[in-house]
Amino acid sequence: MTRSSERSVSVWEGTGGPQPELAPLREDVRADVCVVGAGIAGMSVAYHLAKEGRRVVVLDDNAVGGGETGQTTAHLSSALDDRYQVLEEVHGRDGARLAYESHQAAIERVGEIARTEGIDCDYVPLDGYLFLGPEHGPELLDRELAAAHRAGFTDVERLPRAPGAPFDTGPCLRFPRQARFHPLEFVAGLVRAVQAAGGRVFTGTHVSEVEGGAEPSVRTDDGLTVRAGAVVVATNSPISDRVSIHTKQAPYRTFVVGATVPPGSVKDALYWDTREMYHYVRLQRTPGGEEVLIVGGEDHKTGHADDAQARYARLEAWARERFPVQEVRWRWSGQVMEPADYMAFIGRDPGTGMENVYVVTGDSGHGMTHGVIAGMLIRDLVLGRDNPWASLYDPARVTLSVDSVREFLKENLDVAVQYTDWVRGGEVGSAEQIAPGTGAVLQRGGQKVAAYRDEAGTLHERSATCTHLGCVVSWNTEERSWDCPCHGSRFAPTGEVLNGPAPTPLRHVEGGVH
Repeated sequence: MTRSSERSVSVWEGTGGPQPELAPLREDVRADVCVVGAGIAGMSVAYHLAKEGRRVVVLDDNAVGGGETGQTTAHLSSALDDRYQVLEEVHGRDGARLAYESHQAAIERVGEIARTEGIDCDYVPLDGYLFLGPEHGPELLDRELAAAHRAGFTDVERLPRAPGAPFDTGPCLRFPRQARFHPLEFVAGLVRAVQAAGGRVFTGTHVSEVEGGAEPSVRTDDGLTVRAGAVVVATNSPISDRVSIHTKQAPYRTFVVGATVPPGSVKDALYWDTREMYHYVRLQRTPGGEEVLIVGGEDHKTGHADDAQARYARLEAWARERFPVQEVRWRWSGQVMEPADYMAFIGRDPGTGMENVYVVTGDSGHGMTHGVIAGMLIRDLVLGRDNPWASLYDPARVTLSVDSVREFLKENLDVAVQYTDWVRGGEVGSAEQIAPGTGAVLQRGGQKVAAYRDEAGTLHERSATCTHLGCVVSWNTEERSWDCPCHGSRFAPTGEVLNGPAPTPLRHVEGGVH
């Protein structure tokens, strides 16, 4: 995803070393495996297969890690956001156990790869602390402690407060063996390791079509083709599947601020609260030695709100009440995909005609560990090996718990409601009301028009119909993007795809540039 707003800058930008210099694909190629997406999921899959001697080709229309990997807060956590007590209700005790084992294995795998490949990505094992929000009582911690122990996470313990926190957290759970790292440095190291193993990585290459079959193929906007024995779609939201997976997950935007704190004033740990709009906190040191407190939260469903500044302000206020914040220097947002049953979709694409195509999506706020899980799981699936996690993450699974069915119905009812935008008027009466650097949806006869006026005053008009399944996009002021409120596709102000599942840009309309 191309960053389209100068005001939204993540702490990772400018804090890493030189990124790999890669070129676009220039010719048709063949490979054993073609991976679409060069974020942590795609590069983890490529790394694990390249290490098995497979000829791997990776394609991305952006820079390495230029999508959601570059927007993460980079918690490496097996203390899962949806809580073990919920996972046990939805997936049973075995499912909760597999969730713990797979995420813990991913944390440790990052450390192993960093050591083996000599990747200087600031990987640091540390503790994580879960403390109560104001709406919850200590019995919530008791239930979670018991559920975590039943899942095999037996060294979780309850404490009267989080040690080293600069505020009184009250009772909390300590989750040992969590970690933090620099995600872009890690992914850049994976690129070098893949290349050393004979793999090839191409950026600036937009994939427009994925075709399954005995010899699946990938086609680019430039008309080039990669043929392979297997294709892996690791694009945050899959561009290969049009409907089936997208009905089982929903896109949310999450917001982050990065603020300097006095060195040593906050214990280096992960912190989370239990609020519905929960907060997640960690430290990151800059090359200059400053300590940055990274605070995330304030999520909303993609395309359903346009109030980023207010959300950043609430994050800052929450942080200042609890931590010795000096200066807020970074503000950014990212997109997470929330599955109805709380587990990612990693495995064979369940779509018709998608034989030998695999997908990675549904990060549920744990994209870093889910990405590494994908590397290990898809490696085994491609190579025909048994993997104990396969059924838990199977994209074709059907989960019939009360919670998962309720979540499925709620999100799909919301999608249905979004189609009523077609009978509503535009957001503004005329294009003259659109200020430079902003956009709005216009009603022109029976057509919805996404109109953006650039800083020079030129008006750019595209169809406001998402090219995935036809919802009407909304303007995102902070990111300067058109966001689809149904399945999370995002487009640049002038219509180019920033984030799938939409495969193609917003369509031109007659007289679309003035």
